[in-house]
Amino acid sequence: MEERFFVSFIHCFFIAFGVVIGGTIIGSVGSFLTGDAPLTSMNRIAKSIKIWAIVAAIGGTFDAIENFQKGLTDGSTFDLFKQVLIILSAMLGVKAASIIISWITSEDII
Repeated sequence: MEERFFVSFIHCFFIAFGVVIGGTIIGSVGSFLTGDAPLTSMNRIAKSIKIWAIVAAIGGTFDAIENFQKGLTDGSTFDLFKQVLIILSAMLGVKAASIIISWITSEDII
């Protein structure tokens, strides 16, 4: 595999991780300022932001769809495999961030 793929793999993990952690923390500050419970809202925000973190990490949906199309129609299974690994990396970043948020708030996030 080429070196650029590993760079993208690592970037996708940390972008998804950062979107969940950053969005949750900044969103909980807003909840605190409006008088809501920040820890409860952290769990709610972390649950609702998961899919958006994955989309942000893979660079939008059109590139992913184009790579899937190239892998299926052109017979380039290696490109398809790389795209699946990139999405998996983003999902792992989201899961790692969700675990950290659940540790901070001492509640379970599914």
